[in-house]
Amino acid sequence: MKNLLDLEHRLNYYFNNRTLLKTALIHKSFGNENRKYKNVSNERLELLGDAVLDLVVAEYLYKKYQNASEGMIAKMKSMVVSEPILAKITRKIGTSDFLMLSRGEELSGGRDRESILADLFEAVLGAIYMDSGIDEARTFVLNYIKEYIEHVEENEEILDFKSILQEYIQKKFKIVPTYEMISTKGPDHLREFEIEVTAKTFKERAVARNKKKAEQLAAKKLCERLGVKYNETL
Repeated sequence: MKNLLDLEHRLNYYFNNRTLLKTALIHKSFGNENRKYKNVSNERLELLGDAVLDLVVAEYLYKKYQNASEGMIAKMKSMVVSEPILAKITRKIGTSDFLMLSRGEELSGGRDRESILADLFEAVLGAIYMDSGIDEARTFVLNYIKEYIEHVEENEEILDFKSILQEYIQKKFKIVPTYEMISTKGPDHLREFEIEVTAKTFKERAVARNKKKAEQLAAKKLCERLGVKYNETL
């Protein structure tokens, strides 16, 4: 019980039913060496936590990026709930210190394996959801995931500013923005492209090492100039 209280301090969540937390910490391999836990593991809670995580993150992105398409929201969600990020969060909390593994899994490095750590995060989330419901689960998730969502705009492959701008311009002006190459400079291996985007009388330019990125940067600048609410916060 003392160990579980220590973990609850780390999670910043205190269980009404600590059996849920204990179950979330039991890896399926543990039952191979402990007959008492032969049919007990965190897999059911992990399945539930996975669904809760998808809901919480999708809901947050839906509200935050109001002009983002379904495809962009799906890409962003996929990035922030990936195994590496969930594993990183689990290491940060220190939940893996309490994970119950078989000796073989322990010796093979299971305590630091990304797939196991990601599943552990989801199992703990599932336990919190079962213990207190969606509001506490949402608070727990966003406390750790939010910082990764905040950086999503830095990845142009995830947030497509050209699509965001086009959707906005089509709705507002019934036209589509146009892109024009203004200039290129530098040797082939250091070539820079200057692109101008135009919509009605609004224009913005950007420079980048490839045309696609220059177009994205120009579209982002015009989005910001027009006040497109692609990143409106809750």
